[in-house]
Amino acid sequence: MELQALFPQFDPELIALLEKVGQVVDFEEGSMLMRSGQYFKNSMLILDGRVKLYREGNDGEEFFLYHLEKGQACALSMICATKNESSALKAKAITHVKALAVPIQHMDELMQHHRQWYYFVLETYRSRFEELLEVLDQVAFHSMDQKLEFYLKRQFDSVQGDKITVTHQEIADDLNSSREVISRLLKKLESSKKIAISRNELTRLSL
Repeated sequence: MELQALFPQFDPELIALLEKVGQVVDFEEGSMLMRSGQYFKNSMLILDGRVKLYREGNDGEEFFLYHLEKGQACALSMICATKNESSALKAKAITHVKALAVPIQHMDELMQHHRQWYYFVLETYRSRFEELLEVLDQVAFHSMDQKLEFYLKRQFDSVQGDKITVTHQEIADDLNSSREVISRLLKKLESSKKIAISRNELTRLSL
């Protein structure tokens, strides 16, 4: 298992325990890792792939929050698992995902006896909280074209490259907008030489 390479902050004792109690699980693209109202049986460490976390409104509209990549963990599952609370978010695999599922009955032991796990949980929660504050700032104080630029920068940064595979409708869903509005704003960014648009793919030029 590639745990040591993905989580170099964990010592061999912690790695050995996670490998002993955890189970490697696979999720196909498009499958749900987590649903609203679901109680957590496991905390997930992402070994490979990409997961989208979002909130769903009463009318079924989606509001994108952030992505999880390999080497990361779901802060919500860590916190809710220890408190036996249900999820307020949804998580969907947007690629094939491989994860290590750590049963919640081991959370107390990990938190109390493994300082590196304790700090990992705190850092994971802190980084996600900061990311959510950025999202809230964009929603509350910025126009849709500014939200779109912020969204695209996050997407490019998350893949650590200058190309992302995404449809105009997917962007519209994530930003709670319409496809027509997003297509118009993307064309505007293309005219400004900030991005290049091709079928289901965007390329960063100067964004």
